[in-house]
Amino acid sequence: MNWQNVVWTYIALLVVGGAIGYVKAGSKISLFASLGFAVPLVLALLLRWPIDVSLVVLGIHFIYFAVRFVRTKKFMPGGLLAAGSLAAGLFAFFATR
Repeated sequence: MNWQNVVWTYIALLVVGGAIGYVKAGSKISLFASLGFAVPLVLALLLRWPIDVSLVVLGIHFIYFAVRFVRTKKFMPGGLLAAGSLAAGLFAFFATR
């Protein structure tokens, strides 16, 4: 499996999670935040931007949700998204080095 497939999977899970947050809890911020992080990743993959762009977006996403997890001490969604971002970022980084 190459790093692009991992990032595509991450994008799909991110958007589905945002949609679920919107449907179940009426959280517009979940939907908009998931799309806000997914769009740059989609553009990076479709336009074949350097992997560094994807790594920066994944890094920002990790930091945001790691801080949220530390503040709230709740695994959902902060801890899960921080772990997912970190895993996708590390896989993409080591797959290209």
